[in-house]
Amino acid sequence: MRGVVVRKGMKDMHKLEQALGYCFRNGALLSEALRHSSYANEHHGEEATSNERLEFLGDSVLGFVTAEYLFARHPDAPEGELTRIRARLVCEGSLYEAAKRISLGEHLCLGRGEEAGGGRERASILADATEAVIAAVYLDGGIDAAAALIHRLLLDNENEQRVVERRRDYKTALQELVQRKPDQTLCYQLLGESGPDHAKVFTIAVLLNGAVVGEGSGRSKKEAEQMSARDALTRLGDGAKDE
Repeated sequence: MRGVVVRKGMKDMHKLEQALGYCFRNGALLSEALRHSSYANEHHGEEATSNERLEFLGDSVLGFVTAEYLFARHPDAPEGELTRIRARLVCEGSLYEAAKRISLGEHLCLGRGEEAGGGRERASILADATEAVIAAVYLDGGIDAAAALIHRLLLDNENEQRVVERRRDYKTALQELVQRKPDQTLCYQLLGESGPDHAKVFTIAVLLNGAVVGEGSGRSKKEAEQMSARDALTRLGDGAKDE
């Protein structure tokens, strides 16, 4: 495997390269990108370097490629709008979703504490590792290779549509709809939560005059409220229309 040592958490580097759509010439770069600081702190010598420096570089490469993409794709959009879209495309949530699609967590090297605490599913760890992998591809194959990876992971049309979806404020839209009639009361109620502490899923209902008109789930209470408001808009006939 071109000098890459497979350790616990790094199940099959070839499998990861296939998911990335990129084959490394210098496998040590990919190994470094997968090495969390918790693992590096427990080891010495050539294993002591974590992926934090690569994460730093990857963040800049990701920002540039995304800005160039949006500049070309939306020629009439003002600077503020481009900035908002970019922030959504490269946020922790988007990077986490990309990491999950390629099963990046399976390949990480984690310290014992992070391993036991569910670090392979932790959004912040997966998002940071995604940026580190982007930097590793950039250093190994140049900006064209890194841009191709970023486009595959984050900048396809489907992902941009998901970003647009997340930008809609369904709670405000529902409030405005309800206020068309007098004496209407909205409230949100937590129905439950599930999953481990590092990957909680919340379920919330929205009530109109005491009756449930929508339910939704999300990785935060705020997201769950938005999804329940969206469900309510659909049930009430407003259809979660585009703004």
